Amino acid sequence: MMIAILLSRLLGLIREMLIARQFGLTPLVSAYTVSFNLPDLLYFFLSSGALSGAFIPVFTERLHTGRQREAWEIFSIIACFMGLVLTGAIVLSEVFTVPLVVSLAAPGYATPEHKDLFALIVYLTRIILPCQLFFFLGGLMMGTLESRQDFRARAAGPVIYNLGIIFGILVLSRWMGIAGLAWGAMLGAFTGNIAYTFYRMRRAGYEFYPSLNLRHPGVKKVGALALPVILGLSLPQIDVIVNRWFATFVSDIAPAALNYANRLMQVPLGVFAQAAGTAILPTLSAYAAKSAIDDLRTGVSFGLRVILAINIPASIFMAVMADPIVRTVYMSGEFTAAKVGATAVALKWYSVGIFAWAGQAIVARGFFAMQDTLTPVVLGSLVTLVFIPLNYLLMHMMGHGGLALATSIAATLHLLALIYFIRRRLRVIEGGRILASLWKILLASGVMTAALYLIRSESARLLEIESRRGAVIEVLISLVVASVVYALALRAVGSEEIDFVWRVMRERFSR
Repeated sequence: MMIAILLSRLLGLIREMLIARQFGLTPLVSAYTVSFNLPDLLYFFLSSGALSGAFIPVFTERLHTGRQREAWEIFSIIACFMGLVLTGAIVLSEVFTVPLVVSLAAPGYATPEHKDLFALIVYLTRIILPCQLFFFLGGLMMGTLESRQDFRARAAGPVIYNLGIIFGILVLSRWMGIAGLAWGAMLGAFTGNIAYTFYRMRRAGYEFYPSLNLRHPGVKKVGALALPVILGLSLPQIDVIVNRWFATFVSDIAPAALNYANRLMQVPLGVFAQAAGTAILPTLSAYAAKSAIDDLRTGVSFGLRVILAINIPASIFMAVMADPIVRTVYMSGEFTAAKVGATAVALKWYSVGIFAWAGQAIVARGFFAMQDTLTPVVLGSLVTLVFIPLNYLLMHMMGHGGLALATSIAATLHLLALIYFIRRRLRVIEGGRILASLWKILLASGVMTAALYLIRSESARLLEIESRRGAVIEVLISLVVASVVYALALRAVGSEEIDFVWRVMRERFSR
């Protein structure tokens, strides 16, 4: 999963690099970015919780207890019912796109001076809306595969999706302009989520029983678990959309700058946190189904320690190296040196929260494994009540950089709340070991940070860091030195997490 998601994130970066080179940091890119607001809201509110938080544990429980036909009946009923609901919602959204965009997607651009930009957002939104049906049905099928420890479709889906958008940039945009990206997204969403996933299901074996029997006990259980997630304004679901919404009041390029920065921040987050969270959920679900609470507690605790050991230094590295990273990745073609600063500011403040998002990926799965989707969503909703006014406050103080900082602050509050409540749920989560590990991580990270600032100082003296070539050299040297210094510092303080990561990587590559 880590390797596949790394490939997906790298393709995502290539995609953003191509967009930056061809369209730069312009209102066109802002329009494309904001056009995802309404489709994303539709997906999050109607289906996302049922996929990871409710369906997989219930489906896995049936498989592990010899009730395979019942498991497939649950899958079939949910696919039929939610497929019809989403189709209806998409049709209504296509009809009422203009008022929905005004209220939910881009209110800051609903003005006479932004008439053309607003019309473009509406057009792109209508193209992207059907993708949400593909994401839902594909995610449901992926859940059945993951319950049988088959992660190929989940890993390949984002890769194919990115390839579709890249095809849109390189080929379709020649005739369609920025709309080529939207059509490429639709092509990638269908191919990666429907076509390939269905192929994997046929290979693995599946059963389908067309039905709308919502009274099925298993379906009721999924519904009871999913409803809080679907109705709750949980922070991980809505933070990017809220940022885009507020960004339309900042400037024509603010949504584009936040998008470019967020894509960079997602690389370490996706590679380590998303992979670990996806892979650990079926295992934790199996522990919970067998009432192996000690194993569940140990899995959550150790998973959290490993994730923090990887992502705390990642947060620091991305924040310190924000400017040269942006120059390395984006500065080309229409994305000139003058446009680096806006994206670098957003990246710095987004990066502060990488460790918090990563920790949530593990702790939230502990709740989901116990078929408790209510607690994470209630906590996320409470944090969201703080997050929304925090966006407003920091936007006026710091511009679009304040929107990124608000996201990091809220993510940290959410992680702390999740840890507190899962500790109460499991009685203990080896808190002493987590704190001891955290002190070692922070100490090693401090040594790494000193090395980074030393490299930055010497780079300013020896390299032409304003150029893309100088930035590339600075980033590569910093990445190698920081990794080595951090790993050696962790080994010096006796961290068991770094030993575990090294052992897993050595065993995997030796095969």
